Amino acid sequence: MTGSLASADVGRHNLALVAGRLAALGSASRSELAQATGLARGSVTALVRRLERDGLVRETASIAPSGKGRPRTLLKLSGDHLAVLTVLVDADRATAVASTLGGERLARAERRHGRPMGDPGRVADVAAELADGLLAELGREGRRVAEASVVVWAPVGGEPTVVLADTDLDWGRVDLLALLRERSPSLEALGRAGRLQLLADTAVAAVAEHLDTGRPAELVYLKSDSGIGGAIVVDGVPLDGSHGLAGALGHLPVVPDGVRCGCGQRGCLVTVAGPDVLLAAAGLAGLAREAGLTVALDAFVAGIRAGEPRALAAWRTGRAELARALQILIMAVDPAAIVLGGYLAGLADELAEELAAIQPGIDGVHLTPPPVLGSRLGGDAALLGAERTAAARALADPAALAP
Repeated sequence: MTGSLASADVGRHNLALVAGRLAALGSASRSELAQATGLARGSVTALVRRLERDGLVRETASIAPSGKGRPRTLLKLSGDHLAVLTVLVDADRATAVASTLGGERLARAERRHGRPMGDPGRVADVAAELADGLLAELGREGRRVAEASVVVWAPVGGEPTVVLADTDLDWGRVDLLALLRERSPSLEALGRAGRLQLLADTAVAAVAEHLDTGRPAELVYLKSDSGIGGAIVVDGVPLDGSHGLAGALGHLPVVPDGVRCGCGQRGCLVTVAGPDVLLAAAGLAGLAREAGLTVALDAFVAGIRAGEPRALAAWRTGRAELARALQILIMAVDPAAIVLGGYLAGLADELAEELAAIQPGIDGVHLTPPPVLGSRLGGDAALLGAERTAAARALADPAALAP
């Protein structure tokens, strides 16, 4: 019996290995999967046959050989009976997205929640309604949700996982999943099945940015759209830390005895370079209240580029604080690349100049700042990363995904 169980475990592991590598590659032939997994070609053929039988893989194209030999038949993830659900809650709106295991978007809905400060229940009302709408649509199409994620613009942690503090919405510790499950029987069912999880946007956005940047060994991801967040990726994995707080870059205490932050510390980076602070200094706080942070930050960047005095003055202060924070991170992490997200993506060139001016090198060591890159993924970085993370989680046990 022990041998049988061990054999079954190995089979499930190899099935997940093939499915996971195919997801990472996008498409591949059986020979390429054998090379990528280290499994024998015959084993891969048998495993692919089972994945095809379960509707998780399909053949997509036949590639003629460059010389002698057989054509290569390419494989791709399928799973037409499955979907991944992602719900994103940011400072302005809630967004719900349904996608395939391969990342193809099936449906998307979003709505402003009005930023009701200190009232997570009202935000949960909007998010649950959007999720229920997409879940109903998926049901009509005959798709089952393999995994669901709720992504927030805030640090998360604990067991069960909760929002630790959302300074953008004036939340303290909030069990957002419980609020959503109370409002949605469908989400409650996913939660009972263990297929619903809460994620910090920066961690999953960093996964997508790491891939888009070419998988550098170490990556610092710093983004600013409501507050300031980030992640540190080492060997392809975002660091969590002992309390799940690694990468909470907006709460680096950069000003001794500075302004008290909503997190409880004083002098956090977000208190001197956060969007609310810079927009107020630039005279755009009213626009942020009326039209939302995205509109106001677009106007802020346009003002900087146009040389508008108040925008330039605010940015000079914020740019200096952000560059100093990056200087500290470079010495702590020694990253191969820095990626800037949110509105900072459009100002990466200026932050790179500021950083180069204050960190020219270290005596005796050839050290120049790593490349500072603006995100090419835009506001969808967290959604893309969450979709990929959820698909990987589902494919860790392909046998459970069979119709």
